[in-house]
Amino acid sequence: MARGVLTEPDQGALVNPLVPHRADPHITRHTDGRYYFTASVPEYDRIVLRRAQTLRGLATADEQVVWRKHDTGDMAAHIWAPELHHIDGAWYLYFAAAPADDVWKIRMWVLENTNPDPLQGSWTEKGQLATAWDTFSLDATTFTHQGSRYLAWAQHEPGTDGNTGLFLSRMANPWTLTGPQIRLSTPEYDWERVGFEVNEGPAVIQRNDRVFLAYSASATDHHYCMGLLTADADSDLLDPASWSKSPVPVFGSSEATGQYGPGHNCFTVAEDGRTDVLVYHARQYKEIVGDPLDDPNRHTRIQAFGWTERGVPEFGVPVPDFGAPVADGKV
Repeated sequence: MARGVLTEPDQGALVNPLVPHRADPHITRHTDGRYYFTASVPEYDRIVLRRAQTLRGLATADEQVVWRKHDTGDMAAHIWAPELHHIDGAWYLYFAAAPADDVWKIRMWVLENTNPDPLQGSWTEKGQLATAWDTFSLDATTFTHQGSRYLAWAQHEPGTDGNTGLFLSRMANPWTLTGPQIRLSTPEYDWERVGFEVNEGPAVIQRNDRVFLAYSASATDHHYCMGLLTADADSDLLDPASWSKSPVPVFGSSEATGQYGPGHNCFTVAEDGRTDVLVYHARQYKEIVGDPLDDPNRHTRIQAFGWTERGVPEFGVPVPDFGAPVADGKV
C-alpha cells in the first residue's frame, strides 16, 4: 500500500464479527508470521490467548486460558483489556485488575513469560505497573520510537473532575516507568464527555514520519467512539505541545451499517505485510438494558483502512456484519 497517497482498501470476504463476546481486543503479528489474540471476556475473570496463521483463522482457533484472577486480595476483580507484547526475547501481558474488597480500585499489572511460545511455559506476576499517582489506571500499551520504549495508558489525575486522561512515559524495563509522566489528552470536546468524561484505550501506529495515537472516548454504549492524536516523528513525544488532537471523532457508530460503540482499538497488518488493519469491538444494537459493562455483546471486529493524501489514517465507518475487510491481505 502506498504511503501518503489516498488509498481505498479492497474489501474481501470475511465474516464480522471475528470473535464474538470479546471486547477490548488486541492482535499482534509476531516474527513467526502468526497472529496472537487476546481480549476482555464478559466475566472479567481470566486472560485468554488464541493463535492462528491468518487473521481469519483467529475466528476458529482454540482459545487457551493462560491466567486467572486471584480469589482474594489484589488482581481479583475486573480483569480488563489485556495486551500481549514481545519485548527483548520475552512475552508480556499488560492488563487491569482490582482487589476483591474494592473492585473499582483498578490498577495496571504485568505478567512475564520467557518461553518462546506464549501458550507454553509459565506466566510470572511482575506486579503492579506503578505510576506517579496511585489512582484509577488501565489500558496500558507499549511501543518503541527512535530507540526508546514508551508506555501509554489511561488514568484519573488527582484534582480533576473527569474520569480518565491519556498519559505517556518512557520505560526502564517492561514493568517499570522512568522519567516524567506527561499528560497527552483529557476529555475536552462534547463527544468525549457523553456519560463519562473518558479518554482511554490508547493504540499507536507510526507512518509517514508521524506518530498516531488513537484512543476511545465517552461511555461504553453507542456513544463510544475513537479520537486521534498526532505528533511528528522527530518531535519530543514527552512534550505535550508535540501532539495535535482531532476536534472530531475519527471512527464512530453507524446506523447505516448497524454498528454501535466501536472502539478500544489496536492496529495490525494483513498477511500481505502492507495492508493496515483496524481491530476494535462494537455492538450490533444501540439500546442496552442496564450497565453497558454488564452487556456481553461487544464483539471483536476488523477492517482494512487506508491513508489520505495528507498521510493520515482514514478509518471510514464500521463495516456491517458479514462485511469483508482486506481481500488481497487474505484476512
